[in-house]
Amino acid sequence: MDVALVTGSAGLVGSAAVRLFAENGFQVAGIDNDMRAVFFGGEASTAWKRRELEATLPGYTHHDVDIRDREAIARIFATYGRDIRCVIHTAGQPSHDWAAREPETDFDINARATLLLLEQARRHCPRAAFVFTSTSKVYGDTPNRLPLVERETRWELADDHPYFAHGIDETMSVDRSKHSFLGASKLAADVLVQEYGRYFGLATVCFRPGCITGADHAGTHLHGFLSYLVKCAITGDEYPVVGYRGKQVRDNIHAADLARMFLHFVRGPRPGEVYNAGGGRRIHCSVREAIELAEKVVGRRMRTCYVDQNRNGDHIWYVSDSRRFREHYPGWDHSYDLERMMAEICEGLRCRVGA
Repeated sequence: MDVALVTGSAGLVGSAAVRLFAENGFQVAGIDNDMRAVFFGGEASTAWKRRELEATLPGYTHHDVDIRDREAIARIFATYGRDIRCVIHTAGQPSHDWAAREPETDFDINARATLLLLEQARRHCPRAAFVFTSTSKVYGDTPNRLPLVERETRWELADDHPYFAHGIDETMSVDRSKHSFLGASKLAADVLVQEYGRYFGLATVCFRPGCITGADHAGTHLHGFLSYLVKCAITGDEYPVVGYRGKQVRDNIHAADLARMFLHFVRGPRPGEVYNAGGGRRIHCSVREAIELAEKVVGRRMRTCYVDQNRNGDHIWYVSDSRRFREHYPGWDHSYDLERMMAEICEGLRCRVGA
């Protein structure tokens, strides 16, 4: 039996990967200790998703383990050994602001724990694919130096720029920029994942998404753009628009579509690869545009406030160019557009919060 070992298995991306790989014949073992509740409080807990996976997937095995726990992680890898066909590493500390409050903890979770997982994979299942969920934040604020033009509802790239038609590709430099502490810790992990592919020959890959979303996202103020925005639209809570006059552009990809990228790679790995992974020109929006769409989907006006100070190192405009992945895996494409995403998030949240 091929085993898929999924870290962060009760989270948004992890749970999508658990279900997809189980549906495709893998025995799935998950690692998740609900650190999201520690980061963001009880409203962000993923315990409900763990219970759902255990109740609906008979072959799913859950390990309530911190990915920083070297001995516990080593025992899990030793248990499955060479039956592990892939490690899907989605666990991490995801918040820009939280990372700045506790940089050491953030680095420990995002970088050191990734090294621990890579080393265990090299020792116990060296032929397995190792999939890492990186982030567009590895490029730091370099995108903010692009020739941007302010329009009515968004910042937009000049239409004669090479990135205008398809977005930002993997050639963008990661140097000489302000990354945020989140971006720095994820970049350290990203480079390590690449190195285990290039130096040791492991089948490693880094996916660099912008905003990941879906109905299962436990969105909160510090993390979860579309989920938290729709939640505020449903509950009537005030949504804070942070900086750039609300015209900053966000690239969005559904967790299910990202998980399908993972599966394509596992079926045909290319060691040491890096892919930008997002909605691109098809699925992106400014904060202002997202608010307008949320109001349409929910059916009422939102309450918002404006915070003039933008987040340190935040992107003004980011759209992913995923053509490199499409060239390597032509069977993959998006299955969601923005309005379908919003409607699904709305339905999922209403079921959970009873609104």
